[in-house]
Amino acid sequence: MEKIIILFIVTSHSVVGDTGNPTGVWFEELSTPYYKFIDAGYEVEVVSISGGDIPIDPRSQEEAGKNPESVERFLADNIAMSKIKATPSIDNIDTRKYSAIFLPGGHGTMWDYPENKNLANIVSKTLSDNKIVAAVCHGPAGLVSAKDANGDSIVKGKTVAAFTNSEEEAVELTDVVPFLLETRLKELGANFSSVEDFQPHAVADGNLITGQNPASSEKVAELVIKKLNK
Repeated sequence: MEKIIILFIVTSHSVVGDTGNPTGVWFEELSTPYYKFIDAGYEVEVVSISGGDIPIDPRSQEEAGKNPESVERFLADNIAMSKIKATPSIDNIDTRKYSAIFLPGGHGTMWDYPENKNLANIVSKTLSDNKIVAAVCHGPAGLVSAKDANGDSIVKGKTVAAFTNSEEEAVELTDVVPFLLETRLKELGANFSSVEDFQPHAVADGNLITGQNPASSEKVAELVIKKLNK
């Protein structure tokens, strides 16, 4: 059986706007799907927008013993930890070897995902090749510049989930992020799907699989696995 390889594309952006506050990937949105895929027998490769060490949002990592189970496992896993050090950049990615790409969130993504042409091209090509694109929380910021063969947004007419405007307000970053993700996805023609703030929620529309917030990471990964198993 052909080996299934999932490509994680992770933010390289480490500061929240002009605040000087550190950000990056939200650890649970990386670690939980990572182990769902590893435990399913898949391989996972990790790249980042600019290459190098991946910034972890410090708000998503507590002292040892106080983190979500997947984060604790990741921190103790030398192979996993090595994958987020000195990552390759997305500049020369060959999408043909991957069965799916996965975009973890974290506020860093709001600055370096949306306008990145390489990422937009990777997302577009993966979908046009009938492969899976999955994203969670702020990860769908990586979808906003991707186009289909007709030149339309790849989210137009698609049901998608992402970090909501009310969740952004709850974390007091409404006026700091460059745009509100829920609003932008709706402007692009997406059918936006959401539940109560910070509750698990994930949706699949064809090969596009998205989740609302960190608590949705596991559900997104499960939908990817279900799709691949078909």
